[in-house]
Amino acid sequence: MSNISDMRKSYERGELTETNVSEQPVRIFEQWFNEAVAAKVPEPNAMTLATVGANGRPSTRIVLIKSFDAQGIVWYTNYNSRKGHELAEHPYAALQFHWVELERVVRIEGRVEKVSAEESDAYFAKRPLDSRIGAWASPQSEVIPGRGVLIENAAKYAAKFLLQPPRPPHWGGYRLVPDMWEFWQGRKSRLHDRLRYRLTEENRWLMERLAP
Repeated sequence: MSNISDMRKSYERGELTETNVSEQPVRIFEQWFNEAVAAKVPEPNAMTLATVGANGRPSTRIVLIKSFDAQGIVWYTNYNSRKGHELAEHPYAALQFHWVELERVVRIEGRVEKVSAEESDAYFAKRPLDSRIGAWASPQSEVIPGRGVLIENAAKYAAKFLLQPPRPPHWGGYRLVPDMWEFWQGRKSRLHDRLRYRLTEENRWLMERLAP
């Protein structure tokens, strides 16, 4: 077994300075996301979503970003899942992207809201058929006796909807509206670059450098 305490890496791929970034954090994110795609980073659209339940206990899971703009980050899921219940109780969350090959991390925090039914309908219609059936077949986050339940449900709903399933009422999109972005670029000797953008009361982005 490897000695975990001896595992380390020197980060030397890039730098992040106040003079080479946009005043708008979403523009930096767009550039970094495109560079992750161009570098063929595995699943560059995968992000960690952190939520908090009514009991104050946090939970995380991986979800996939489906769109973004100045208004926020959008993903889709089952509203009846654990994360759905937690967001209903506490509509704030944090997201994190980790593009290992580029030695970069992006953290985003803010309020979460559901996207419109029209947006959810439009995205659902573009999903592969198996994924649309799966949205009906899986009672996400519920305890089930075995995988057979999912297989049976998938067959049942495929037959019911004649391969044209509508969007389930319990399934749709969320948008995180950021009030904080943080961009982390690995640097040599653990002197990493961290730039944070905070939304001020005047609705302007304030950029600050954080110690690594």
